[in-house]
Amino acid sequence: MAKRVVVVGSANMDLVFRTERFPEPGETVHGLSFETFPGGKGANQAVAIGKLGGDCLFVGKVGNDAFGDELARSLSASGVDVSRILRTSECKTGVASIDVDATGQNRIIVISGANSQLTAKEAIEAAEGFDGSEVTLLQHETPAETVAACIEEASKKCTVILNPAPAGPIDESLFPHIAFITPNESEAKALTGIDIVDESSCEKATDWFHDRGLQGVVITLGAKGCFVSSGRVRQHVESLPVYAVDTTAAGDAFNGALALFLSEGRDLLNSVQLANCVGALSVTKHGAQASMPTLSELRQFAGPLY
Repeated sequence: MAKRVVVVGSANMDLVFRTERFPEPGETVHGLSFETFPGGKGANQAVAIGKLGGDCLFVGKVGNDAFGDELARSLSASGVDVSRILRTSECKTGVASIDVDATGQNRIIVISGANSQLTAKEAIEAAEGFDGSEVTLLQHETPAETVAACIEEASKKCTVILNPAPAGPIDESLFPHIAFITPNESEAKALTGIDIVDESSCEKATDWFHDRGLQGVVITLGAKGCFVSSGRVRQHVESLPVYAVDTTAAGDAFNGALALFLSEGRDLLNSVQLANCVGALSVTKHGAQASMPTLSELRQFAGPLY
């Protein structure tokens, strides 16, 4: 039985430009289309949970503007509890400029806006001290001091998952408070100093985290799947064959799903396998939150894994 997942993180409006290829420095190319999509790592992960039928509370900050209104509507429409979203008149809602080429690869520039104003006190109060939550999921798109304080407080009440994206330093005193960490290849290298090039290097990187007190480590490897390590499992989980049209927020889909499945009491390997399915399904659609699959879509795709 799933229990509440609290997601503390960012909410951005994604401004998506589609083009045949990315321009070289100083070059102008003609784009194919422009659209806006609700996004932000935290909000994306919350939507992934909500659309899969999970009980999710989102804690974040947006501006008193149209983008903030639209982000709250998108979260709510996906089944996410938005009663604790904070608003500010001091700055605008965060935005992300996302260029997507014909192969589905993306390049992203983020303007944090209101996300950068979320304080530790505000976040912990909005999360009601993390009472009643089974899992708390965080990322690195809100202030580092806010993330650190939430990790320490949440770890007293529930399982903490840190998606260390974008890459940034982590105070080693925080590691014992984190149950699971989910870096991608570049983030794992930034934290451990180990190039992630094969299974052996994945093992060395996961050992680095385990030595610092982490229970479980999942290194996401894009089209190559992911590598999962804990006291009970240590293996590469292959990617699933799908036709990718947009990789935006695939990692967010994975992380939100992982938090949900762990909150249901599933073991780490099965949670990772199902999260892998959710991430794969997300790249078959355009957009960030719009690409998150429903529970029925997951069940059909995952088959016996679910």
